[in-house]
Amino acid sequence: MACLLTPAALGQAGNSPTDWAAPEAPVLSGHVRLTSPERFLKAGEAYFSPDASRIIFQAIEQPPEGEAPSPHYAMYVADLRRDDSGDFTGLANITMVSRPGSSNTCGWFHPTQPGRILFGSTITPLIDDNAPGYQRGTSKYSWQFPNEMEIVTMVLPEDLGSGELGDATPLWERDGYDAEASWSPDGRFVLYTRLEASSENAEPNGDLWIYDNVNDTHTALVTEPGYDGGPFFSSDGQRIVYRSDRRLDKHLQLYIGELAFDQSGAVLGLEREIAISDNEHVNWCPFLNMAGDIALYATSEVGHFNYEVYAIEAGTSGALDKPASERTRVRVTRAGGFDGLPVFSPDGDAVMWTSQRALPDANPDEFVASSQLWIASYDEAALRRAMFDAAMKRASQEAPGN
Repeated sequence: MACLLTPAALGQAGNSPTDWAAPEAPVLSGHVRLTSPERFLKAGEAYFSPDASRIIFQAIEQPPEGEAPSPHYAMYVADLRRDDSGDFTGLANITMVSRPGSSNTCGWFHPTQPGRILFGSTITPLIDDNAPGYQRGTSKYSWQFPNEMEIVTMVLPEDLGSGELGDATPLWERDGYDAEASWSPDGRFVLYTRLEASSENAEPNGDLWIYDNVNDTHTALVTEPGYDGGPFFSSDGQRIVYRSDRRLDKHLQLYIGELAFDQSGAVLGLEREIAISDNEHVNWCPFLNMAGDIALYATSEVGHFNYEVYAIEAGTSGALDKPASERTRVRVTRAGGFDGLPVFSPDGDAVMWTSQRALPDANPDEFVASSQLWIASYDEAALRRAMFDAAMKRASQEAPGN
Protein backbone atom coordinates (compact mmCIF):
# COMPACT_ATOMS: atom_id res chain seq x y z
CA MET A 1 0.00 0.00 0.00
CA ALA A 2 1.09 3.58 -0.56
CA CYS A 3 2.41 5.24 2.57
CA LEU A 4 2.54 8.89 3.61
CA LEU A 5 6.04 10.28 3.99
CA THR A 6 5.90 13.38 6.16
CA PRO A 7 8.22 16.35 5.55
CA ALA A 8 9.76 15.66 8.98
CA ALA A 9 10.66 12.11 8.03
CA LEU A 10 12.12 13.25 4.74
CA GLY A 11 14.09 15.91 6.54
CA GLN A 12 15.69 13.21 8.68
CA ALA A 13 17.05 11.71 5.47
CA GLY A 14 18.49 15.05 4.36
CA ASN A 15 16.41 15.00 1.17
CA SER A 16 13.73 17.23 -0.27
CA PRO A 17 11.03 15.00 -1.77
CA THR A 18 10.95 17.10 -4.94
CA ASP A 19 14.52 18.40 -5.33
CA TRP A 20 16.52 15.38 -6.51
CA ALA A 21 17.48 16.02 -10.16
CA ALA A 22 20.43 18.32 -9.48
CA PRO A 23 21.98 16.21 -6.68
CA GLU A 24 21.78 13.06 -8.83
CA ALA A 25 23.38 14.69 -11.89
CA PRO A 26 25.59 14.13 -13.76
CA VAL A 27 25.49 10.38 -13.02
CA LEU A 28 21.71 10.25 -13.61
CA SER A 29 19.89 12.75 -15.81
CA GLY A 30 16.79 13.08 -17.95
CA HIS A 31 14.66 11.19 -15.44
CA VAL A 32 11.37 9.72 -16.72
CA ARG A 33 8.69 8.00 -14.67
CA LEU A 34 7.63 4.96 -16.68
CA THR A 35 4.60 3.80 -14.70
CA SER A 36 1.86 5.85 -13.11
CA PRO A 37 0.06 5.58 -9.74
CA GLU A 38 -3.15 6.32 -11.64
CA ARG A 39 -2.91 2.80 -13.08
CA PHE A 40 -0.68 0.96 -10.63
CA LEU A 41 -0.93 0.93 -6.88
CA LYS A 42 2.73 -0.02 -7.03
CA ALA A 43 5.12 -1.23 -9.70
CA GLY A 44 8.72 -2.35 -9.58
CA GLU A 45 11.60 -4.70 -10.34
CA ALA A 46 11.91 -4.16 -14.08
CA TYR A 47 14.41 -5.64 -16.54
CA PHE A 48 15.32 -4.83 -20.15
CA SER A 49 15.00 -6.99 -23.23
CA PRO A 50 18.39 -7.54 -24.96
CA ASP A 51 17.74 -4.71 -27.43
CA ALA A 52 16.16 -2.45 -24.76
CA SER A 53 12.96 -2.20 -26.81
CA ARG A 54 10.85 -3.78 -24.04
CA ILE A 55 10.80 -4.23 -20.30
CA ILE A 56 9.27 -6.82 -17.99
CA PHE A 57 8.07 -5.81 -14.54
CA GLN A 58 5.76 -6.72 -11.68
CA ALA A 59 2.92 -4.52 -10.47
CA ILE A 60 -0.39 -4.35 -8.65
CA GLU A 61 -3.11 -2.46 -10.50
CA GLN A 62 -5.40 0.05 -8.86
CA PRO A 63 -8.62 -1.81 -8.02
CA PRO A 64 -12.07 -0.70 -9.18
CA GLU A 65 -13.71 1.74 -6.78
CA GLY A 66 -14.95 -0.02 -3.68
CA GLU A 67 -12.83 -3.13 -4.19
CA ALA A 68 -9.66 -4.18 -2.35
CA PRO A 69 -6.42 -4.39 -4.34
CA SER A 70 -4.84 -7.72 -5.08
CA PRO A 71 -2.33 -8.79 -2.41
CA HIS A 72 -0.06 -10.27 -5.09
CA TYR A 73 2.01 -8.90 -7.94
CA ALA A 74 1.07 -9.66 -11.53
CA MET A 75 3.70 -9.75 -14.29
CA TYR A 76 3.66 -7.23 -17.15
CA VAL A 77 5.61 -6.47 -20.30
CA ALA A 78 5.63 -3.21 -22.23
CA ASP A 79 7.28 -1.52 -25.18
CA LEU A 80 9.87 1.07 -24.15
CA ARG A 81 9.44 4.24 -26.17
CA ARG A 82 12.08 6.80 -27.26
CA ASP A 83 11.92 10.10 -29.10
CA ASP A 84 13.83 11.00 -32.28
CA SER A 85 16.90 11.83 -30.19
CA GLY A 86 16.89 8.39 -28.60
CA ASP A 87 15.77 9.66 -25.21
CA PHE A 88 13.29 7.53 -23.26
CA THR A 89 9.76 8.91 -23.15
CA GLY A 90 7.63 6.20 -21.53
CA LEU A 91 5.87 2.89 -22.08
CA ALA A 92 3.33 1.64 -24.61
CA ASN A 93 1.26 -1.53 -24.94
CA ILE A 94 1.47 -2.45 -21.25
CA THR A 95 0.31 -6.08 -21.17
CA MET A 96 -0.29 -8.47 -18.26
CA VAL A 97 1.29 -11.84 -19.04
CA SER A 98 0.53 -13.72 -15.81
CA ARG A 99 -2.76 -15.37 -14.96
CA PRO A 100 -5.31 -13.44 -12.89
CA GLY A 101 -5.02 -14.11 -9.16
CA SER A 102 -1.57 -15.72 -9.34
CA SER A 103 1.45 -14.45 -7.41
CA ASN A 104 4.43 -13.47 -9.58
CA THR A 105 7.96 -12.17 -9.31
CA CYS A 106 11.29 -11.62 -11.07
CA GLY A 107 10.85 -11.54 -14.85
CA TRP A 108 13.66 -11.85 -17.41
CA PHE A 109 14.17 -11.86 -21.20
CA HIS A 110 16.00 -14.61 -23.06
CA PRO A 111 19.31 -13.27 -24.46
CA THR A 112 19.06 -14.84 -27.93
CA GLN A 113 15.44 -15.94 -28.50
CA PRO A 114 13.40 -12.80 -29.28
CA GLY A 115 10.26 -12.41 -27.20
CA ARG A 116 10.91 -15.32 -24.87
CA ILE A 117 10.55 -14.46 -21.18
CA LEU A 118 10.63 -16.22 -17.84
CA PHE A 119 9.27 -15.26 -14.44
CA GLY A 120 8.35 -16.81 -11.11
CA SER A 121 4.65 -17.63 -10.82
CA THR A 122 2.25 -19.69 -8.74
CA ILE A 123 0.31 -19.93 -12.04
CA THR A 124 -2.96 -20.25 -10.11
CA PRO A 125 -4.13 -18.33 -7.01
CA LEU A 126 -2.27 -19.21 -3.81
CA ILE A 127 -3.70 -22.01 -1.70
CA ASP A 128 -2.09 -20.60 1.46
CA ASP A 129 -1.60 -16.86 1.83
CA ASN A 130 0.57 -17.38 4.92
CA ALA A 131 3.66 -18.56 3.09
CA PRO A 132 6.97 -18.01 4.89
CA GLY A 133 9.01 -15.03 3.76
CA TYR A 134 11.74 -12.51 4.49
CA GLN A 135 10.97 -9.48 6.66
CA ARG A 136 13.28 -7.32 8.73
CA GLY A 137 11.86 -6.66 12.19
CA THR A 138 8.55 -4.79 12.08
CA SER A 139 9.17 -3.39 8.60
CA LYS A 140 6.11 -3.29 6.35
CA TYR A 141 8.24 -4.50 3.46
CA SER A 142 8.53 -8.26 3.04
CA TRP A 143 8.50 -10.86 0.33
CA GLN A 144 6.94 -14.29 0.46
CA PHE A 145 8.25 -17.68 -0.62
CA PRO A 146 5.12 -19.64 -1.61
CA ASN A 147 5.68 -23.35 -2.14
CA GLU A 148 3.63 -23.18 -5.35
CA MET A 149 6.08 -20.80 -7.05
CA GLU A 150 7.53 -22.17 -10.28
CA ILE A 151 9.76 -20.64 -12.95
CA VAL A 152 7.63 -20.34 -16.07
CA THR A 153 8.39 -19.30 -19.64
CA MET A 154 6.42 -18.03 -22.62
CA VAL A 155 7.00 -16.33 -25.97
CA LEU A 156 5.55 -12.87 -26.57
CA PRO A 157 3.95 -11.85 -29.87
CA GLU A 158 5.84 -9.45 -32.11
CA ASP A 159 3.03 -6.94 -31.59
CA LEU A 160 2.12 -6.58 -27.91
CA GLY A 161 -0.94 -4.61 -28.95
CA SER A 162 -2.38 -7.63 -30.77
CA GLY A 163 -3.72 -9.14 -27.56
CA GLU A 164 -2.56 -12.62 -28.60
CA LEU A 165 -0.75 -14.30 -25.72
CA GLY A 166 0.12 -17.94 -25.21
CA ASP A 167 0.20 -19.73 -21.87
CA ALA A 168 3.18 -19.65 -19.56
CA THR A 169 4.53 -23.15 -18.87
CA PRO A 170 6.95 -24.27 -16.13
CA LEU A 171 10.57 -24.88 -17.07
CA TRP A 172 10.40 -27.73 -14.54
CA GLU A 173 7.98 -28.71 -11.78
CA ARG A 174 8.69 -29.67 -8.19
CA ASP A 175 7.42 -28.78 -4.74
CA GLY A 176 8.96 -25.77 -3.08
CA TYR A 177 9.81 -22.18 -4.08
CA ASP A 178 11.74 -21.72 -7.34
CA ALA A 179 12.03 -18.11 -8.50
CA GLU A 180 14.36 -15.07 -8.73
CA ALA A 181 15.65 -16.47 -12.01
CA SER A 182 17.70 -15.12 -14.91
CA TRP A 183 19.26 -16.64 -18.03
CA SER A 184 23.01 -16.62 -18.57
CA PRO A 185 24.25 -14.33 -21.38
CA ASP A 186 24.41 -17.31 -23.78
CA GLY A 187 21.03 -18.72 -22.67
CA ARG A 188 22.44 -22.09 -21.58
CA PHE A 189 21.91 -21.65 -17.84
CA VAL A 190 19.14 -20.44 -15.56
CA LEU A 191 20.34 -19.03 -12.25
CA TYR A 192 17.70 -19.11 -9.51
CA THR A 193 16.80 -19.23 -5.82
CA ARG A 194 15.26 -22.37 -4.32
CA LEU A 195 13.58 -23.04 -1.00
CA GLU A 196 12.51 -26.55 -0.13
CA ALA A 197 8.81 -26.93 0.67
CA SER A 198 8.24 -25.59 4.18
CA SER A 199 5.49 -24.97 6.67
CA GLU A 200 4.01 -21.70 7.91
CA ASN A 201 6.37 -19.52 9.99
CA ALA A 202 9.42 -21.57 8.95
CA GLU A 203 12.62 -19.57 8.74
CA PRO A 204 13.55 -19.02 5.07
CA ASN A 205 16.61 -20.98 3.99
CA GLY A 206 16.92 -20.11 0.32
CA ASP A 207 19.84 -21.46 -1.70
CA LEU A 208 21.25 -20.51 -5.09
CA TRP A 209 21.01 -23.11 -7.86
CA ILE A 210 21.82 -23.23 -11.55
CA TYR A 211 19.96 -25.18 -14.22
CA ASP A 212 21.81 -26.39 -17.33
CA ASN A 213 19.29 -26.75 -20.17
CA VAL A 214 21.84 -28.59 -22.32
CA ASN A 215 22.36 -31.39 -19.79
CA ASP A 216 19.00 -30.96 -18.02
CA THR A 217 20.75 -30.83 -14.65
CA HIS A 218 20.40 -28.71 -11.49
CA THR A 219 23.50 -27.81 -9.46
CA ALA A 220 23.60 -26.13 -6.05
CA LEU A 221 25.93 -23.11 -5.93
CA VAL A 222 25.39 -21.43 -2.54
CA THR A 223 23.89 -23.37 0.37
CA GLU A 224 24.85 -21.22 3.35
CA PRO A 225 22.43 -20.95 6.30
CA GLY A 226 19.69 -18.35 5.90
CA TYR A 227 18.36 -16.76 2.75
CA ASP A 228 20.59 -16.45 -0.33
CA GLY A 229 18.86 -14.86 -3.30
CA GLY A 230 18.55 -12.27 -6.02
CA PRO A 231 21.32 -13.71 -8.23
CA PHE A 232 22.47 -12.32 -11.59
CA PHE A 233 25.21 -13.22 -14.05
CA SER A 234 28.03 -10.92 -15.05
CA SER A 235 27.98 -9.89 -18.72
CA ASP A 236 30.65 -12.49 -19.57
CA GLY A 237 28.80 -15.28 -17.76
CA GLN A 238 31.83 -16.11 -15.59
CA ARG A 239 30.61 -14.66 -12.29
CA ILE A 240 27.41 -14.15 -10.34
CA VAL A 241 26.38 -11.47 -7.88
CA TYR A 242 23.80 -11.96 -5.12
CA ARG A 243 22.66 -11.14 -1.57
CA SER A 244 22.88 -13.31 1.53
CA ASP A 245 21.53 -13.38 5.09
CA ARG A 246 23.98 -16.08 6.23
CA ARG A 247 24.71 -14.16 9.45
CA LEU A 248 21.00 -14.63 10.25
CA ASP A 249 20.68 -11.01 11.42
CA LYS A 250 18.38 -9.81 8.58
CA HIS A 251 21.21 -7.52 7.42
CA LEU A 252 21.68 -8.75 3.87
CA GLN A 253 25.22 -8.58 2.50
CA LEU A 254 26.51 -8.64 -1.09
CA TYR A 255 28.65 -11.37 -2.61
CA ILE A 256 30.32 -12.22 -5.90
CA GLY A 257 30.88 -15.85 -6.87
CA GLU A 258 33.31 -17.02 -9.53
CA LEU A 259 31.89 -19.98 -11.43
CA ALA A 260 33.86 -23.20 -12.04
CA PHE A 261 33.30 -25.01 -15.36
CA ASP A 262 34.31 -28.41 -16.71
CA GLN A 263 35.72 -28.99 -20.21
CA SER A 264 32.23 -29.27 -21.71
CA GLY A 265 31.26 -25.86 -20.36
CA ALA A 266 28.97 -27.24 -17.64
CA VAL A 267 28.99 -25.42 -14.29
CA LEU A 268 30.52 -27.47 -11.47
CA GLY A 269 29.89 -24.93 -8.71
CA LEU A 270 31.70 -21.87 -7.35
CA GLU A 271 35.46 -21.54 -7.72
CA ARG A 272 35.43 -18.98 -4.91
CA GLU A 273 33.16 -16.49 -3.19
CA ILE A 274 33.99 -12.87 -2.30
CA ALA A 275 32.08 -10.63 0.10
CA ILE A 276 31.84 -7.08 -1.24
CA SER A 277 29.86 -5.69 1.72
CA ASP A 278 30.16 -6.40 5.43
CA ASN A 279 28.34 -3.89 7.60
CA GLU A 280 25.27 -3.24 9.76
CA HIS A 281 23.02 -2.30 6.85
CA VAL A 282 20.55 -4.16 4.65
CA ASN A 283 22.22 -4.40 1.23
CA TRP A 284 20.36 -6.07 -1.60
CA CYS A 285 19.49 -6.23 -5.32
CA PRO A 286 23.07 -5.90 -6.62
CA PHE A 287 23.49 -5.57 -10.39
CA LEU A 288 26.80 -5.41 -12.27
CA ASN A 289 27.76 -2.98 -15.02
CA MET A 290 28.96 -4.31 -18.38
CA ALA A 291 32.62 -4.20 -17.31
CA GLY A 292 31.79 -6.12 -14.15
CA ASP A 293 33.76 -3.80 -11.87
CA ILE A 294 30.90 -1.69 -10.43
CA ALA A 295 27.70 -2.90 -8.82
CA LEU A 296 24.63 -0.81 -8.14
CA TYR A 297 22.55 -1.91 -5.15
CA ALA A 298 19.99 -0.68 -2.63
CA THR A 299 20.94 -0.10 0.98
CA SER A 300 19.53 1.08 4.30
CA GLU A 301 22.71 3.06 4.93
CA VAL A 302 20.76 6.33 4.97
CA GLY A 303 17.92 4.76 6.97
CA HIS A 304 15.24 2.09 6.75
CA PHE A 305 12.68 4.76 5.89
CA ASN A 306 14.74 5.88 2.91
CA TYR A 307 16.58 3.14 1.01
CA GLU A 308 18.92 4.58 -1.61
CA VAL A 309 20.88 3.26 -4.60
CA TYR A 310 24.63 3.13 -4.04
CA ALA A 311 27.53 2.05 -6.25
CA ILE A 312 30.33 -0.15 -4.93
CA GLU A 313 33.58 -1.52 -6.30
CA ALA A 314 32.88 -5.01 -7.56
CA GLY A 315 36.36 -5.61 -8.91
CA THR A 316 37.69 -7.78 -11.68
CA SER A 317 40.62 -10.16 -11.61
CA GLY A 318 42.98 -9.35 -8.71
CA ALA A 319 40.83 -6.45 -7.54
CA LEU A 320 38.33 -8.99 -6.23
CA ASP A 321 40.70 -9.69 -3.34
CA LYS A 322 40.13 -6.26 -1.81
CA PRO A 323 38.40 -6.63 1.61
CA ALA A 324 34.79 -5.50 1.77
CA SER A 325 35.66 -2.81 4.31
CA GLU A 326 38.12 -1.21 1.86
CA ARG A 327 35.82 -1.05 -1.14
CA THR A 328 34.79 2.40 -2.28
CA ARG A 329 31.07 3.06 -2.35
CA VAL A 330 29.18 6.22 -3.29
CA ARG A 331 25.56 7.27 -3.11
CA VAL A 332 23.77 7.53 -6.48
CA THR A 333 20.13 8.45 -5.70
CA ARG A 334 19.05 11.31 -3.43
CA ALA A 335 15.27 11.39 -3.37
CA GLY A 336 12.82 10.99 -0.52
CA GLY A 337 11.36 7.51 -0.12
CA PHE A 338 12.56 4.14 -1.37
CA ASP A 339 15.02 3.82 -4.26
CA GLY A 340 16.19 0.34 -5.21
CA LEU A 341 16.24 -2.58 -7.64
CA PRO A 342 18.57 -0.76 -10.09
CA VAL A 343 19.54 -2.31 -13.44
CA PHE A 344 21.73 -1.13 -16.28
CA SER A 345 20.43 -1.06 -19.84
CA PRO A 346 22.16 -3.52 -22.21
CA ASP A 347 24.20 -0.72 -23.79
CA GLY A 348 25.11 0.75 -20.39
CA ASP A 349 23.65 4.17 -21.20
CA ALA A 350 20.67 4.07 -18.84
CA VAL A 351 19.63 2.90 -15.39
CA MET A 352 16.11 1.75 -14.51
CA TRP A 353 14.97 1.34 -10.93
CA THR A 354 12.03 1.39 -8.52
CA SER A 355 11.39 4.63 -6.65
CA GLN A 356 8.91 6.29 -4.34
CA ARG A 357 10.14 9.76 -5.31
CA ALA A 358 7.76 12.61 -5.96
CA LEU A 359 7.53 14.40 -9.27
CA PRO A 360 9.38 17.74 -9.32
CA ASP A 361 6.12 19.74 -9.24
CA ALA A 362 4.61 17.77 -6.33
CA ASN A 363 3.59 19.50 -3.12
CA PRO A 364 6.17 18.38 -0.51
CA ASP A 365 3.57 18.70 2.26
CA GLU A 366 1.22 16.27 0.51
CA PHE A 367 3.73 13.79 -0.87
CA VAL A 368 2.22 10.29 -0.92
CA ALA A 369 4.84 7.70 -1.78
CA SER A 370 3.94 5.21 -4.50
CA SER A 371 6.56 2.77 -5.76
CA GLN A 372 6.83 3.21 -9.53
CA LEU A 373 9.36 2.54 -12.29
CA TRP A 374 11.83 5.25 -13.26
CA ILE A 375 14.54 5.45 -15.90
CA ALA A 376 17.38 7.93 -16.44
CA SER A 377 20.38 8.41 -18.68
CA TYR A 378 23.53 7.09 -17.02
CA ASP A 379 27.03 8.61 -17.22
CA GLU A 380 29.51 5.96 -16.11
CA ALA A 381 32.46 8.30 -16.50
CA ALA A 382 30.85 10.65 -14.00
CA LEU A 383 30.27 7.79 -11.56
CA ARG A 384 33.88 6.66 -11.90
CA ARG A 385 35.07 10.21 -11.15
CA ALA A 386 32.85 10.29 -8.06
CA MET A 387 34.22 6.95 -6.89
CA PHE A 388 37.81 8.07 -7.53
CA ASP A 389 37.22 11.27 -5.52
CA ALA A 390 35.69 9.25 -2.69
CA ALA A 391 38.66 6.89 -2.65
CA MET A 392 41.13 9.80 -2.59
CA LYS A 393 39.23 11.50 0.22
CA ARG A 394 39.23 8.33 2.28
CA ALA A 395 42.95 7.76 1.67
CA SER A 396 43.68 11.31 2.80
CA GLN A 397 41.63 10.89 5.95
CA GLU A 398 43.39 7.61 6.78
CA ALA A 399 46.89 8.94 6.09
CA PRO A 400 49.22 9.16 9.12
CA GLY A 401 48.84 12.46 10.96
CA ASN A 402 45.19 12.98 9.96
